[in-house]
Amino acid sequence: MALNRAIPSTFDHYLDKRNPKQNRLDSGNAITLRSITMGALLCAVIALGAPYTTMLLKGTPMGFSSATPAAFFLIFAVMSVQILLIKLKRQWAFRRGELITMTAMAMVSAALPTRGVTGMILPMITGTTYYATPENKWSSLIHPHQSNWFLVDDPQAVKGFYEGGVTTIPWDAWLGPLLGWALFYGAFYLTLISIMVILRHQWVENERLSFPMAQVPLAIFAESEKPGGIPPFCKNRTMWLGFAIPFFLSSLGALNHYFPQIPNPQFHTYLELLPGTSIRMGINFVMIGFAYFINSSIAFSLWFFYLISVFQKHFLGIMGYSTTSAELGPWSEPILGNQMMGALIVLVCSGLWFGRAHLRQVWQSTLGRIPATDDAEIMSYRSAVLGTCVGSIGMGLWLWQTGIPGWVAPLVVISALIILIGLTRVVAEAGLPTISPAIVPAGFIVSSIGVPALGPTGMIATAYTLVWVGELLVFFMAPLANSLRLCSETINTRRLCSGIGIAIVLTLVLSTWYTLDLAYHHGGVNLSGQFFISFPTYPTQFALERLTHPTGPSFIGWLWTLFGAGVMTLLLIARHRLTGWPFHPLGFAVSGGWTMGIAWSSILVAWLIKILVLRYGGAGTYQRSRPFFMGLIIGQFVVAGLWLIIDAFTGTMGNIIPVLY
Repeated sequence: MALNRAIPSTFDHYLDKRNPKQNRLDSGNAITLRSITMGALLCAVIALGAPYTTMLLKGTPMGFSSATPAAFFLIFAVMSVQILLIKLKRQWAFRRGELITMTAMAMVSAALPTRGVTGMILPMITGTTYYATPENKWSSLIHPHQSNWFLVDDPQAVKGFYEGGVTTIPWDAWLGPLLGWALFYGAFYLTLISIMVILRHQWVENERLSFPMAQVPLAIFAESEKPGGIPPFCKNRTMWLGFAIPFFLSSLGALNHYFPQIPNPQFHTYLELLPGTSIRMGINFVMIGFAYFINSSIAFSLWFFYLISVFQKHFLGIMGYSTTSAELGPWSEPILGNQMMGALIVLVCSGLWFGRAHLRQVWQSTLGRIPATDDAEIMSYRSAVLGTCVGSIGMGLWLWQTGIPGWVAPLVVISALIILIGLTRVVAEAGLPTISPAIVPAGFIVSSIGVPALGPTGMIATAYTLVWVGELLVFFMAPLANSLRLCSETINTRRLCSGIGIAIVLTLVLSTWYTLDLAYHHGGVNLSGQFFISFPTYPTQFALERLTHPTGPSFIGWLWTLFGAGVMTLLLIARHRLTGWPFHPLGFAVSGGWTMGIAWSSILVAWLIKILVLRYGGAGTYQRSRPFFMGLIIGQFVVAGLWLIIDAFTGTMGNIIPVLY
């Protein structure tokens, strides 16, 4: 019997729906002034709501992930209004392109308050003044060597920020440093946006990366075949079944905060894998949902290489090599951090190599040698190339002015971009809703070139890079990439450039003002111990430790960087040359990040379910099951947002629903 090589009709239809070029031609995909206005309104809600719920209510943190839970919750609210508009008068309802625009702006906005920018920068640029004491000797050992133009050093203004009881924000102490940082963030975001414009076509249309976080809103916004009908996603019973599971179980946990007699379900435990080494095992509905949409080999490799890293840490510890010392500063680990940096370098460089044909077209288009093919981009390729150059140079010059040596500043910029591009690639392809590197640029620079090469002023300035590229639990580039994937399905995409600019400026201005207002009224130390007690001390404490115990370039660090690069190279070669090779390089690249300890078991569950569904049900069953897992994601985000609203009305504090960890 001849083998039927035809693609199943259900899967063929799915591929057609994933074709951005085809969807871009559909009607109703335009970006309108109304959608940008509504997007700005959502950004304002996020800018004010995130600091309020996180710091004042001390509730579920909706801004602590690059999956942008706040944006998903607001889009669900918009869809509820959308259904009402459809019922009242179809002409009033938002078109698909308008919904996509609002989502793109909300995603970008959600990466900026609290953990993204404002919750990190405001405490860190004041902490060295407030927490200086005769015992820690910061005033004599650190302050004489630091540049003060980007710090708030007015003692009274800083005291009011941390202790509260002040009715008026002392803007004269804040405006200078904030304007200085605004210049940096302007160059920083210009660089990131420009790079993503250059890479979007390669990732979306050439490599067809899955973008799991963009798949959910695209499914929600699918229009009914019947004109004026309710969106089919909202009528899907399978989706509502998935939605109900996290909604019900998380509501029990939220009610337990009000009524302790109600049981509070727990979804994680710890297992001793090796003597003295335990791993976290748990179920997270968001992690399971997104992991169900990714390539099975990626899902397998994510949990497999994480377990390998656990064994690696254990045996390195037995051999006397520490992987957890603080010698590289906050959010940086020796050995595994260097290994991850080597892997990310190869990941980014190989991506540029495989996309060299597209990059060549971008360059030739920039020089005017071939007709431009950038109609689907939010800015022209010429503007993107210029923006990358101007933004990167601007970042380097700004860092140089803070005290980092001129020859080191480009290394900081390059290492930061490698980490951000690499992690963004992982989010776009592996769908991890939260991800963190095992090393950040400050730690990598100290490991690579040593403290003497930086000098006292340079070491202090390097420590302050923790403000903008430190923890990276949420980082701007990942939601930006998902936003550009969404807008690949719209027309007149140039308008989105204005929309993203409005989202950035509006969110940063409002969230900065409101965070300052909360701090000066209530006292920062009363709002959050992490934001106003721990984070403010990180830059100065890191600089003091390194200046007190200076180290030169780490030979061991370079060896592990080369080891990570070598293993990553071999995995890439095997992936492209060996048929049936089961290990995906992305799993190795992110295995050292601490967030993998939270995500791995949920990814394992999703991988097992998907393997069984495909083996015994086929592609058709897999497609029919997808709404269930989208429901898991939406249900978890919606229940978290809904209980924040309930807590705000009741004045209840500390009611936290574990959305991601």
